[in-house]
Amino acid sequence: MQSLLERIKAGNLWDFHGGIHPADNKLQSSQSPVVDAGLPPRLIIPLRQHAGPAGDLLVQVGDKVKKGQPLTRYAKGRTVPVHASTSGTITEIGNHTVAHPSGLGDLCVILTPDGEDAWGERNGKADYWNLERGELLERIQQAGVAGLGGAVFPTHSKLDGRGQLTEILIVNGLECEPYISTDDRLMQQYSGEIMDGIRVLKHLLKPKLTLIGVEDNKPESIEQLTRHATDEDVLVKTVPTKYPSGGAKQTIELLTGRQVPKGGRAVDIGIMVLNVATVFAIKRAIIDGEPLIERIVTLTGDSFKKPGNAWVRLGTPVRWLLQRFELQPEAEQRVIMGGPMMGFTLPHAMVPVVKATNCLLAPTQAELPAPGPEQACIRCSACADACPATLLPQELYWYSRAKEYDKAEKLNLMDCIECGACAWVCPSEIPLVQYYKIAKDDIREARAEAEKAERAKQRFEAKQARFEREKAAREARHAEAAAQRRQTMTAAGGEDPVAAALARIKAKQDAPITAIAASAEGLPDNSAVITAREARKREAEARRAAKLAESANSETAAAEAVDPASDPKKAAIAAALARAKAKKAAQAGDNAEPAAAETAAAPAVDADPKKAEADPKKAAIAAAIARAKAKKAEVSGEPVSAANSAAADAGTQSDAPADPKKAAIAAAIARAKAKKAEASGEPVSADNNVAADADTQSDAKSAASEAVDPKKAAIAAAIARAKAKKLAQQGESAGAENAQSEPTASAETRDVAVAKSEVTTSQNDTAASEAVDPKKAAIAAAIARAKAKKLAQQGESASAEVESAGTEVDSAEGERAPAQSEQTDTASSEQPLAVAAAPEASAPAADAPVDPKKAAIAAAVARAKAKKLAAEAASAAETAAEDAPSADRTTTR
Repeated sequence: MQSLLERIKAGNLWDFHGGIHPADNKLQSSQSPVVDAGLPPRLIIPLRQHAGPAGDLLVQVGDKVKKGQPLTRYAKGRTVPVHASTSGTITEIGNHTVAHPSGLGDLCVILTPDGEDAWGERNGKADYWNLERGELLERIQQAGVAGLGGAVFPTHSKLDGRGQLTEILIVNGLECEPYISTDDRLMQQYSGEIMDGIRVLKHLLKPKLTLIGVEDNKPESIEQLTRHATDEDVLVKTVPTKYPSGGAKQTIELLTGRQVPKGGRAVDIGIMVLNVATVFAIKRAIIDGEPLIERIVTLTGDSFKKPGNAWVRLGTPVRWLLQRFELQPEAEQRVIMGGPMMGFTLPHAMVPVVKATNCLLAPTQAELPAPGPEQACIRCSACADACPATLLPQELYWYSRAKEYDKAEKLNLMDCIECGACAWVCPSEIPLVQYYKIAKDDIREARAEAEKAERAKQRFEAKQARFEREKAAREARHAEAAAQRRQTMTAAGGEDPVAAALARIKAKQDAPITAIAASAEGLPDNSAVITAREARKREAEARRAAKLAESANSETAAAEAVDPASDPKKAAIAAALARAKAKKAAQAGDNAEPAAAETAAAPAVDADPKKAEADPKKAAIAAAIARAKAKKAEVSGEPVSAANSAAADAGTQSDAPADPKKAAIAAAIARAKAKKAEASGEPVSADNNVAADADTQSDAKSAASEAVDPKKAAIAAAIARAKAKKLAQQGESAGAENAQSEPTASAETRDVAVAKSEVTTSQNDTAASEAVDPKKAAIAAAIARAKAKKLAQQGESASAEVESAGTEVDSAEGERAPAQSEQTDTASSEQPLAVAAAPEASAPAADAPVDPKKAAIAAAVARAKAKKLAAEAASAAETAAEDAPSADRTTTR
């Protein structure tokens, strides 16, 4: 069985899938020799003209350069430099539109020729066989050689071959694209130099066989190559014309019958494919020492007056070149860079010629009509039949359009050679290749981002690993230093602190635990702890009682020290404060004595002592009933028993400290009875005086107990002033109506009101002096005004209910149930006032002004009103003091 090389030498040829046969249109440009295009007035040289990153700039604006001088620096990888196409001056460096389908700009060097076209230093090596492989690859890179067949892949990187051996070297001269004839003219005119380049590559790659492929529509080129291909291992292979036979994978399959694997490269199967123009550039770079600064460009199309091929300097503006070759433009003239199958329309004519520019096509509308509007795919499968890469173009189109790139990659989108055969046969005129290009660009960008993220991740992980190593080393150093310190201390006779601490912990853990004695039931015996706790409680209660008693005695002594004759007002205030203090002490201390007093007084009223003790309200009712019985006995001339008097006194005294409000109600009932008795001409009993005194004492005690808090004292003072004002108004009106029948009662009512006013006024003065906060003063003033308004509305009903309550109590002799009902009604009539006062007192506090200035103004107004009311109350108290002796004498009578 013959080997592959034997079959190739025997003249065997193969075929590839698909392909099309468009009109080639090559004769109009391939029949004339290549000419020199000349020097334009300005050269636009892009820094990136290959498939890879651009190099760093080596020149600045204003620099003088020679022909062939590098403008950028090359580096390892896929970076190749660009060179000055002629001698001249760098006049500008900036962005300019470049030869790309997007029409975007890139960094370019603007070179103005000086007309001398003087070469710089050239270092050719005619004896290239004496150079090492690495030096040859470096010279190719320095010369800026890239693939001139259209891919512009860096040639030095391609020749490196991933370290694999090359079995077959293929020089691609097929040039299948219609209209283009650059390779044809190059092979006709420079076949000898092409053979020199092949020999350089043979020395570099050491292939077993070299094949030069040419289509059968280029007979002159085949003849010239056959004449110069004198080496035994170099064969010129003629293949049938078919598009796209010039593709690298299709050329390999045509000449060798081998197929490049999906996602692979030709070098993976031991084959190297290079374009004839690239081989010619390698010959000039190695043997002549000339970098790639010019190339042959085909200028063709019916719009050209003289179509043909020309040597064009890289960076030459297309507009200048079109004018040079006498373009006769139409109304909407198109200029295509490349062929009609794989080229693209330029956005404008000021685009420079670059290394990938092999043709400038200027067709007329009749010669090459513009594609029609895109229509829907009809699933005819013509594109799949024409695809030379055996792909499924219709499915790739759907996924690319929907941006489902993962599915497109599974269908080998990256194997598409973008030949345009699918779009050429599509009846719907869908620009399939444009969709594929966009999808491939997006995929490449996503891969680049993923690689960038992976590198960042690796750097982060390396940094974290370094931190961990540094931390471990630091901890090791600290541990070593601590060990050295312990050794030093031990050697010096000192105690190791770590060992000492461990010993203490162990000793604490080994210490015996005292068990708690258990009782017979199995529970722990905590009697000692309980006894100690009870002893501490008793000691605390004793100290508290002693402290309260001491305070009460000191205040009582101070109250007794005040001379009533010299200052009755201060004496009343001191007495009230003493009573309030005594009440507080009685509530906080031991309640044994008050309970005993209530038990002793209760048999005269009720046979159930426990009930009287338990309910102070019922005790007050019993006291009221006892006073009513005493009054009735006096009217009928019967002697009043000591038990009833004691019961009344005990009821009054027990009710006052329990509930000051209820005591006030009982006192009001007593005053009503006294008023009625005086109106009827009956003597007033001493019990009523006692009740009145108890009422006064109860009010004073309540006021004194509330005077502890400055804020509460201010509120209570305002309420008391409003009550005193209302009672004074009611007393005057009552005196006008009952001047003859009830003079003594109205005088006594005013006395009580004035006494309350004096006590509360003194408390208000003390509270006002302590209430420094303007906000609190404003709240107190607002509450006082609201309380006065409420009392004014409910004054008449309250006084009427009090009088009716007194009458009902008088009629209920000896009956507890009626007396209890009447007392409950009277208390309920007073209760709405207290309940209504609570929201009225809290509402202003919620709506209090926040502005300190306004609060200060309100406080000043409140203090002025309080001062005025205090003056009025003082004058009323003096008047009442003058009238008091006559009233007392009347009451005594």
